[in-house]
Amino acid sequence: MQYSTLIVEDDPHIRKRLIHAVTQCPKLCVCAETGLFNEGMKLLIAHKPDVLLADLGLPDGDGIDLIRKAADLEGIESIVITVFGDEVHVMRAIEAGATGYLLKNTGVDDIGESILEMLNGGAPISPAISRYLLQKIQSKNQVMTTQIDVKTSLTEREVEVLTYISKGLNYGEIAEVLELSYHTVSTHIKRIYRKLHVSSRSEAVYEAEQLGLIRIRE
Repeated sequence: MQYSTLIVEDDPHIRKRLIHAVTQCPKLCVCAETGLFNEGMKLLIAHKPDVLLADLGLPDGDGIDLIRKAADLEGIESIVITVFGDEVHVMRAIEAGATGYLLKNTGVDDIGESILEMLNGGAPISPAISRYLLQKIQSKNQVMTTQIDVKTSLTEREVEVLTYISKGLNYGEIAEVLELSYHTVSTHIKRIYRKLHVSSRSEAVYEAEQLGLIRIRE
């Protein structure tokens, strides 16, 4: 099974890069692509893709409205790909229904991996954005990690997977190192997210480090 992706990005060079990022992943395909807001809205309604990969700054409209429409249609996961990393844009996108938020300097391999992570229940966010959000959350509330005895709830294998996540390995690389299937690794990561009460790799690593489950070398 392949998940269909609609790409809305006005820069033709970046759009070509995004198409490559999606099509190089066997589980993903591009059902349509455009550089315009109005065209993107029509394609969104006509194709009802599994994934909307959209820029925010479009020449004839606001990508936020595309995300809102995708949320209204239901069954469509939205992930932002943009140069805007400020609080206003991030919060507007998340409030509109975006599940992922990536900056345009994200690597080609990571884009496809991030889309799959989102489809597997995660919320992929570029490290710079994630760090900002984590600091914001940390300043308001740090109670969660002290209320849960995660050390006893996480299995040995899950801690092992977490360690490789902290080293920057993707799902496929972890599966290869541990001699597991991609599906098994995905299941482990979903369980880790649930137990740590997080929704992305960076959050999982942060919480695990705070709990002393893993140690990240500076």
